[in-house]
Amino acid sequence: MIERVPLHLQEPPELVNPGMGIHGVRTSRDVFRLPDLWQFHLYGYSADLTLNGRTYPVRPGSVSLVPPGVQVEFAYRGRSEHLFAHFRTSTAGDPVLVPVVQEAGVAATALSDLMSSAIEASPGGSPRVAAEIWTALWRVSQLSAAITDGSGAAGHPAVSAAIAYIEANLARPLTVPALARAAGVSHNHLTRLFGSETGTTVVAYIRERRMARARHLLVSSTLSIPAVAASVGIPDLQAFNKACHRELGGSPRAVRAGNVVVGAGTPA
Repeated sequence: MIERVPLHLQEPPELVNPGMGIHGVRTSRDVFRLPDLWQFHLYGYSADLTLNGRTYPVRPGSVSLVPPGVQVEFAYRGRSEHLFAHFRTSTAGDPVLVPVVQEAGVAATALSDLMSSAIEASPGGSPRVAAEIWTALWRVSQLSAAITDGSGAAGHPAVSAAIAYIEANLARPLTVPALARAAGVSHNHLTRLFGSETGTTVVAYIRERRMARARHLLVSSTLSIPAVAASVGIPDLQAFNKACHRELGGSPRAVRAGNVVVGAGTPA
């Protein structure tokens, strides 16, 4: 079982140093610790990481989070490059439990972009640098915790990737094959995983999320009804009107006017 560590993310981290590490050139082994700082690594190589007497294999796309004061040992297999951030956290709010080592999967590219952007904006300690790393840490914290089954076991990363893709693309056409490609699995496999972990179909989930966003925009903004429809990926006004009646319990105008009972159709 992979060890999990408590990480406080309610406030931005105090970023001390982001950068790119290059190891395994002169020696195949490093042993060290950072007494007062967290270590956040995104790996571009294969190696063995040992901490607290347990060895974890890392490979390209792996991420690790090591708490302050913990000694680590790296066994490299040649020249090894990784992106890193050393930081402190506040103790505000409840911590989230994060695996010390896990696979980023399809999220690796986004994490790399965030960390690279932070590195390029350094030095200077600007709020933007901390914001980039804060966002990356939140994404890492949710890699294995976005969906859980009834036993509390972490859900499949492909489902998390599919849900993230849906949220980012509600205004665009969405198909199960496209989602499967984004999640790195087959159409049928994603369908099975999604049903098992969410209790609904991919298509039903997309519909629910679109209409939840539509309700929000209708009630909380003055955006025109055609613009709301386009913003949730249903630009055909007749189809949008039917969807509102079916899912929200009334026409878009009725929802906006507050003439629809909250609880009818999709929850607010």
